[in-house]
Amino acid sequence: MNGKAASLLSVLLLLCSLSVVLGQTPTPRPKARQVPVRKTPKPTPAKTPRPGQPKVTPTPTPGIPTTGNYTFALQVDELERRYTVHVPPRYDGKTPVPLVIVLHGGGTSPRTAMSETGWMTRADLAAFLVVFPEAMTPDPKRPPDFFGNPAKWNDGSTSLPPALRDVDDVGFISALMDEMIAQYSIDETRVFVSGLSNGGSMALRLGVELSDRIAAVAAVAGYLFWPKNPKLEFPVSMIYFVGTDDPLVPLNGGEVRMPGGRFEKRPPATEAAEQWANMLGCRRQALASQVKEGVQLLTYGPGMDGTEVAFYIIEGLGHTWPGGKRFLPERIVGKTSNRIKATDVIWNFFRTHAKKRVPARKASP
Repeated sequence: MNGKAASLLSVLLLLCSLSVVLGQTPTPRPKARQVPVRKTPKPTPAKTPRPGQPKVTPTPTPGIPTTGNYTFALQVDELERRYTVHVPPRYDGKTPVPLVIVLHGGGTSPRTAMSETGWMTRADLAAFLVVFPEAMTPDPKRPPDFFGNPAKWNDGSTSLPPALRDVDDVGFISALMDEMIAQYSIDETRVFVSGLSNGGSMALRLGVELSDRIAAVAAVAGYLFWPKNPKLEFPVSMIYFVGTDDPLVPLNGGEVRMPGGRFEKRPPATEAAEQWANMLGCRRQALASQVKEGVQLLTYGPGMDGTEVAFYIIEGLGHTWPGGKRFLPERIVGKTSNRIKATDVIWNFFRTHAKKRVPARKASP
């Protein structure tokens, strides 16, 4: 074969290859089913990180008492769900320890939650396990993007992208609890959930729907969107933080401009604390105290089994983690505040609000 013929053959082969690639049809995204997850498949170390997500640290088996961060994946309703476990230095694999589940804000990631809250530092000091689950994006095939493809929890809000409204995040967190209890030494009377913004709203939803498993919840700048008429089957204490200058969760309610530019009417942030206190059977009148300059505490209680609601109002704080870092522009979320460190306050609340008893689990169908 001469040189011209060879060149012509190479061009023809290249054109054929391009036609095959361009003719491929993307695989449709499977739709999640709203089925409670109780049986958990064995997780596997996640092989590759998603764009913009924490680097994966491979480990042979979950539960090995080795200090560090380990990212795994669970299959829940045909979706791959990822989570990162932080193992503190003093974890020995034998002594039951508390578990804190930290939910990142909407449009961000587990890596953001790790950096902005300081939960890993607190876990190292107090010797408990902390896990950072990852929310789904509307299009899992594309990299996460705050505006174009935001990772969000199905907190029941009407502003949730349509593609995420069938995602069973309650089932995912329940399955995650099952796996953590199976693989690590966890004190089941001390399982807690904390979150910011969309993650805070999801923490409140979990507190209602998984009240048999969760001892207390912490929400920073979140709402109880779902269930619409919530009732606690088992008592769960709640600690709640709101800033007076939060542009997205206004203390007294009103119309807010969302990050995408549209406007939405929001209820007063005070409703979440009052609603939770009512579910616990606390007295209607809160006990008000000044923790320090610019920080007011409203305490509702005692409720069932000694539970209570602690509601912190922080002067000048925007839609950010108190005492933490701000990763989104001030024009969107407002100012930060170091008047208190929310992570320390939350942990002090959690460690004094263990569950009095863990009810027997219903058998899976």
